Amino acid sequence: MAETPTIGWIGLGKMGLPISSRIAAVGRDIAGYDRDQERIAQAASGGVKPAATLAEAAGRDMVFTSLPDDRALKAVALDGDLFAAMRKGAILVETSTVSPGISAEVARAADGHGVAYLRAPVSGNAAIAHTGNLTCFVSGPRAAFETLLPVAQDFTRAQKYLGEAEEARYAKLSVNLMIAVSAAMMGESIVLARKGNLGWQDILDVLTNSAVGSPMVHYKAKSLETRDFNSTFSCRQMAKDLDLIVGAGHAAEMALPLATLTREIYGALIGRGEGETDFIATVRLAEWLAGLGEPDLDTNDGRLA
Repeated sequence: MAETPTIGWIGLGKMGLPISSRIAAVGRDIAGYDRDQERIAQAASGGVKPAATLAEAAGRDMVFTSLPDDRALKAVALDGDLFAAMRKGAILVETSTVSPGISAEVARAADGHGVAYLRAPVSGNAAIAHTGNLTCFVSGPRAAFETLLPVAQDFTRAQKYLGEAEEARYAKLSVNLMIAVSAAMMGESIVLARKGNLGWQDILDVLTNSAVGSPMVHYKAKSLETRDFNSTFSCRQMAKDLDLIVGAGHAAEMALPLATLTREIYGALIGRGEGETDFIATVRLAEWLAGLGEPDLDTNDGRLA
């Protein structure tokens, strides 16, 4: 493979668009494809070469995919023409959050076509993807990882190699399980404090300045100060990931009671019309279950508005 590989990017959605544009901004030769022509045009405005077909994007040295779920990955990699269009000796870098099962199927197909397959799910959200502050977990052939590393450093601040098989998939699901359960706990904690007559800002200050003040708590407390529930990662997306987590647990013959309960919380949010709201809308569900309305932010009131 060339010292500076040509890059193809398939899937220019919430994550794929800003990441591919960032790669283009550092001067790399990258061509992008999406079924949505408007997304291709947006990527082109950021320096990504438009690919007229999936095969055109796939016929490069290193091909990234950024797809929404197992079904989309199956359609592209197993039922579609991805591997037929890829060069022997090329590297496929799959960045999506998908199940270990479908990923293992893709690995077998890649091996059959002489393609090195890297599982490289990214951690972070679309709001920070353009900043280069994502992280990625990678598993697959070590030599392919070494080739990927300079490119990964263009759009991530940390890269962790974990092994030859599906280790990166389990790492991403483990991280997302912690995020989901933390969001559920945060919702209940805030509402318990409101029931105890704490002001809205007061309980946020308590959480961020206590032993539980993790980076996620700080990050979400900032948006909760103004009750900003615009989605960085939606309740529906979190429910999808929890389905993957519970499925992976069942396949590993282990119980995941917290994951299962948290999935029901997100199911309730979706049922209440909050599917496209940010995943921290767990606060809203907890308020509803507690019989509370929205607080009056102008008075720092934790009681009914």
